[in-house]
Amino acid sequence: MKKMQSGFTLVEIAIVLVIIGLLLGGVLKGQELVNNAKVKNLANDFRGISSFVYAYQDRFRALPGDDAAAATHLNGGTTATTPAGGTVGNARINGNWNSATTTDESYLFWQHVRLAGLATGTTNTGAADYRPRNSEGGLIGVTSDAVLTTPTTPYPASFYVCSQGIQGRFVRQIDVMIDDGNTQTGTVRAITDGSASVVDATAVAAANDAVLYTVCVSF
Repeated sequence: MKKMQSGFTLVEIAIVLVIIGLLLGGVLKGQELVNNAKVKNLANDFRGISSFVYAYQDRFRALPGDDAAAATHLNGGTTATTPAGGTVGNARINGNWNSATTTDESYLFWQHVRLAGLATGTTNTGAADYRPRNSEGGLIGVTSDAVLTTPTTPYPASFYVCSQGIQGRFVRQIDVMIDDGNTQTGTVRAITDGSASVVDATAVAAANDAVLYTVCVSF
């Protein structure tokens, strides 16, 4: 007698394929939600830090980091002594956005906003975790110095907030969310990752997803 061969029917195979499709769809949707959450988190950094500047200015009539009376306004506050040239109190937050010089205005920005109760974090300027990082692990900083030295499209601002180590796909999403969708124009610009300043902004296209950038937003 011939033995009956067992196997899957077309209906059973179709059901399995549908289940696999639903699982893949769920995974992709979940990844999309994670990515959107990352972009919102990164975008909120720019908005939040700009609010620190305005709140501090409203309270003390000075900019954090550039406050010539920081030692008076803040308990334990340090007044910046660099960059040289009498820049303290000139209504500009001087120094590179990613400065590691503890006496720079842009470096002391964080101590001032934290001592004022506007931001969380250590006020010890020598601490390893003094300079804040974004959700991707990149440094975040503030400066009034030009981040684009000779831009094709002018990029003026009272100050810039820059965030390092952001993937190309997130850079484009941030620009679409809060600006014009072009990373070479408008208030959101992409520059070479980790640079204090560059000649001009970079156009981030679909092929740039494997590249990390620093994103700067002008205020």
